[in-house]
This record gives sequence, structure tokens and C-alpha cells, in this order.
Amino acid sequence: MRRLEPSGLAELAEAYAYPETTPWLRGNMVASADGAATFEGKAGGLGSEADRRLLSLLRGLADVVVVGAATVRVEGYGPVHPREWWGEIRTGRAPAPPLAIVSRSLELDFDAPVFTEAISPTIVITCSSVPDDRRSGCEKHADVIVAGEEAVDVAAALDALAERGFTRQLTEGGPRLLAQFVAAGRLDELCLTVSPQIIAGDAARVVNGPGPASTPLRLGHVLEEEDFLFLRYTRRREE
Repeated sequence: MRRLEPSGLAELAEAYAYPETTPWLRGNMVASADGAATFEGKAGGLGSEADRRLLSLLRGLADVVVVGAATVRVEGYGPVHPREWWGEIRTGRAPAPPLAIVSRSLELDFDAPVFTEAISPTIVITCSSVPDDRRSGCEKHADVIVAGEEAVDVAAALDALAERGFTRQLTEGGPRLLAQFVAAGRLDELCLTVSPQIIAGDAARVVNGPGPASTPLRLGHVLEEEDFLFLRYTRRREE
């Protein structure tokens, strides 16, 4: 077990470096010790300064951050901003990765900072069944990808992002979107922060959707800081 030290950026970036095999989808989630993905309806209540620092690093390493529209609304998402402490990890790329918001309905607030203050234009991923006027309105504020007919085809969405050069992919959920990636067999890695608290109640798990859909994992590493555990798993491939 290693400690998550704030001064060891180079070592931490190496520990979480994307493999050469691309595209690669990494999920980053937080859960309580008893498996709850939210506290009082939000994931933010489970984290710590170290968790937020790691979240920022993983964003810096990624080409794109994929998130569900419900999570954007509930968590109050803004755009990803570059951080000075990222150093050279984004050399040759845009200063910050764009957000790619998955939305079947396109019921989004286009006056929100996630659209108006984005350094890299926000991407919206939707399906062809959305009304034409709603899609054309969205296109005025975001780069729109259509993937799927009645619902978003998440595998096709990831392929479309990769075709645009966004091969190092990071998803922050929520749990239902993560479940769709798992069901499609597209989740390559799970970075899970275990928060040292018990939530109880009926909060969702980090993967919350139709199942079962078993994905065998291999433990990459365990880091620790102030009783928080930072686990990195990769999907176990057939040998």
C-alpha cells in the first residue's frame, strides 16, 4: 500500500497513466465503506481533498470526460478548467479536456457555465429520436454527436469520440451511465475511492442498472490518505 502524496505529481501521474492500448475507458467513482455512491443525493459528500485532487489529475490525463446529464444537473457540473499543477501532462493537447454529456432528452440549461465558460467546447451525445428543433437548438451551444435511435448507444458514442481523437476516455458516471458502459462491455478500468464512512439507507451503488453483467477485474494498486482508500482496477482479459 502506498500513500497518496500531494507533492508527488510525477509519480502519481505515472501510476494512473493510460495504457498504450486505445481507446480506453476509465471510470472514476466514490463510494462509502458500505457501498453507497451518494450521501444526501450527491457524490460530493463522500469525498475529501485528496479525492478531489485525484479527480483533477484524472481529468488532466484524459482526452475527454464523459458524464450523464442527470449527474451534471445534480452535482452542479461546470466545465473542466486547467490547473497549473498539472505541469506537462497536457503537452500537445488542449489546456483542458472537454465534457461530453450523455442526454437522451436534451433537457439541458445552455446558459449554464458548463456551456458558456468551457475552454474546450462541450460535447453533447444524444440519439436520433430527439426532436429536430431541440437538436438544432443544442447545436448552437455544443458539438452534438448522435449515437443510437430511441436511446443513446454508449458503445457507438465512445467510438465516435475515439474517431475525433478522444481515445483516453474518462467517465464520472453517474451510476446508471456506468452501468450502461459495463453492460456494453466497454469499461476498461475502474478507479474507486472508498470513503471511511457508513451511509446506510437506500443510496445507489456506483454501478446501478439492469444486470447482472459480471466484469472480472484485476487490482492495479491501492493508495491511502487520511483513511480514504484509492483503488485502481483494470478489466481482467482472457489470457
